[in-house]
Amino acid sequence: MKDIRIWTLACLTLLVSTTLSAAGYEQYYTNLPFEMEQVEAVVIPDYTVTLTEFGAFGDGETLCTEAFAKAIKHLQKQGGGHLIVPEGVWLTGPIQLRSNIDLHLNAGAVVRFSPNRELYVQPSDTLRDGSKKCYALLRASKCENIAITGQGTLDGQGIYWRPVKSEKVDEEQWNELLAMGGVVKPNGKTKNIWYPFNLNKELGVPNIASDPIKQEKMRPHLVNITDSKNVLIEGVRLLNSPKFHLVPTRVQNLIIDGVNIRCPHWAQNGDAMDPGNVQVALIVNCNIACGDDGICMKGGVGQKGVEAGPQRDFLIMNDTVYHAHGGFVIGSEFSGGMQRLVVRNCMFDGTDIGLRMKSAPGRGGWCEDIYCSDIVMKNIKDAAIYFESGYADRGAGVSATDKDNKEAFFPDWSHFTFKNITCVGAKTAVEITGMKGKPVHDLLFEDVTILNAKNGLVLKFAENLTFKGCTIRARNSNETERCKNILYNGRDLLAEE
Repeated sequence: MKDIRIWTLACLTLLVSTTLSAAGYEQYYTNLPFEMEQVEAVVIPDYTVTLTEFGAFGDGETLCTEAFAKAIKHLQKQGGGHLIVPEGVWLTGPIQLRSNIDLHLNAGAVVRFSPNRELYVQPSDTLRDGSKKCYALLRASKCENIAITGQGTLDGQGIYWRPVKSEKVDEEQWNELLAMGGVVKPNGKTKNIWYPFNLNKELGVPNIASDPIKQEKMRPHLVNITDSKNVLIEGVRLLNSPKFHLVPTRVQNLIIDGVNIRCPHWAQNGDAMDPGNVQVALIVNCNIACGDDGICMKGGVGQKGVEAGPQRDFLIMNDTVYHAHGGFVIGSEFSGGMQRLVVRNCMFDGTDIGLRMKSAPGRGGWCEDIYCSDIVMKNIKDAAIYFESGYADRGAGVSATDKDNKEAFFPDWSHFTFKNITCVGAKTAVEITGMKGKPVHDLLFEDVTILNAKNGLVLKFAENLTFKGCTIRARNSNETERCKNILYNGRDLLAEE
């Protein structure tokens, strides 16, 4: 009888595990504007070890790099499984995940990456300026079935890596930086930039380059997963990356669910998520406040981006972005193209720009079936909806006709739909800056309501735009330059307040 009870309990446990692994992701793929390939659940072998079994101490002082490596190697020999990180503060150098492994952070677990930058320097891959590359703090490459889950935290301690511009912080924050040591260089006539180079010796953070500029270029990402398949990031909190927080690149079947990302608003290049050339992805239930772009779609630069394939079949839903340069962003590099992207049921509160599309010649690509709907925005510093074709190297209006070929990689912003979008408070309702010979074209705005804006429509080099059932109320009327076929079929377009 006892054996029967044990067998029954084991079966129930397996059933629960299987149900949880399925995760019910199909619930998000309803009422879509077009068919999309859906994500599949990531399956991890049912085998578990705990980090403390491999000599780790969660006291925040003992370096646990070797313990993480031993635990992952052990799981690899067993065919994979779950590495449990218990409550505590676990100081470590770089971590490399392997196939069929779930790094599970229990509630109260903080994986704190050591500020000793020497731990991350790669032994090879010398850059042109003589400096080295650094490993991402947590990385994986050419893997299948990997996961980072739980309610714990990955802390990148980015303050020891990032430069800080004086205009982005208050006097007290600036003085705190100066108290750490470092180097200050001019950044314009009246502004300065602080580099964490030559920090005070008691901090124990040695330099890894010959000067602050070279060292700045060596900043690593917090989580970087490349050339992999079946990746799940769920529930964890990502803090204070030296550079971007979450960078999945050339990944097939990606799920990011319930992730919380935080860094100071002044964090240089402090992007939250930057998936690039990813095929089939779901980003849901995430909460972001960061120093640069929030949820940012990338697609590679030039021919390498084309070879990596388009960013396609992306569903972004139920996400909240507070401070960021853009809530949802494409660019600046997307030479591989963007295909079947849906952004819906999201809120952007306090971002510089709400929906931000930015690129430039040499970095651009094509777009097909980009659909943004049921989005609420408020307190937007600049534009609610924004397109720019001269973001990196060229200003607007530069002729593209003389180099209109595949090698030029001009941004082709087209085939976007913006539907059921509400914004209260913005500098500009819709700002579009295309290029001569390469206008932004074929955009549909339907039931878009933008209130309390300073400027209405600011359109340059745009064609075939349709505004249907829109309400845009602004203090200043619209401005258009070299635009063709702009159809206004709105209820209350550009009404003066």
